[in-house]
Amino acid sequence: MRTIRGMIYTEKMLFEAGEITVEGDTIEKIELCGQDKLIQEEAGRYILPGLVDTHFHGCAGYDFCDGTVEAMQAIGSYEMTHGITTICPATMTLAEDTLKGICSTCAQAVETEVLKEGIPLKDVLRGIYLEGPFISMEKKGAQNPAYIRKADLEMLHGLQKAANGLIKIVVIAPETEGAMECIKAGRDSFRFSIAHTCADYDTAMEAIKEGAAHVTHLYNAMPPFTHRKPGVIGAAAEDERTEVELICDGIHIHPSVVKSTFKLFGANRVVLISDSMMATGMEDGEYALGGQPVKVKGNLAILEDGTIAGSATNLYDCMKTAIKMGVPKEEAVRAASHNPAVAVGIDDECGVLKVGRKADILIADNEFTLQEVIKYGRTVAR
Repeated sequence: MRTIRGMIYTEKMLFEAGEITVEGDTIEKIELCGQDKLIQEEAGRYILPGLVDTHFHGCAGYDFCDGTVEAMQAIGSYEMTHGITTICPATMTLAEDTLKGICSTCAQAVETEVLKEGIPLKDVLRGIYLEGPFISMEKKGAQNPAYIRKADLEMLHGLQKAANGLIKIVVIAPETEGAMECIKAGRDSFRFSIAHTCADYDTAMEAIKEGAAHVTHLYNAMPPFTHRKPGVIGAAAEDERTEVELICDGIHIHPSVVKSTFKLFGANRVVLISDSMMATGMEDGEYALGGQPVKVKGNLAILEDGTIAGSATNLYDCMKTAIKMGVPKEEAVRAASHNPAVAVGIDDECGVLKVGRKADILIADNEFTLQEVIKYGRTVAR
């Protein structure tokens, strides 16, 4: 049994003074007290739920699309030990057979593999994010144009079968051929997200009403939000069911826009993602994303033509950056833990510190510098 005292991020989505008791792999008890009951060291300690990254491509020199067990283990270990205790890594726009192979390998790996820290991979890797190939050529971003194709529900069902049900979100450009029909016919089987799109307001609103109530990396790879052409951003803001992803790496979006987005959508609808690629946690240099060469310097990752190619920042650091930008800490933590868990339908298991839940706990100092990561009651990083 272990007791941890400090400022706990509670179910109220607020920091409150108290202590958490962990018994085995489970949160046994949470007791609140006045902040004056904590000693100085405890009052300067933040206790957070493990973060949930539902959209990233790689880290630690590996890409999820490597499609190997080794890559999935390395990605799982890096993310977990950096405070992201639940992950849904993303594919890129690739050939159908390649995607099927990635999905199949992932499904097998989560059933058999254990991370070097002794945690089963299935307890960390909880889903797959399918980014492409049903996207707009004009807004392809860092996606490989050679594999862009029209929406195909039969293909999706085949990928889901190979993934053994792990696919949580499917990216789609609703204005492309067959996309709206795919959303309508597949909405009971898949959660669609609007992305890499030229859709106008009316098209985006129709897609949302038909079931695509999620938007991938808001502002990026879509038309801008203007007073006469609100586009996808305006449609998403108008529909209260719709969640929007935000990359807060200090590169993709200006701090003013980050703060404005939280005000426009509300803290309950913003999902922080890292969109990180394999260079995350590595030195500057030459890497790859979706089979295309990427040059990385600091937090900036770009293709040869200058297109931003994902990020080189993990989700915990993105959350810290959002706080430094001026997002209230309570809102930033929610957007990196509870909201993404809701977005992929696993909020009954993770994303909140709650009695009876598995103990995925982060301990940080008053500057949010990570001090310790606890996964299922076990310390996996200090």
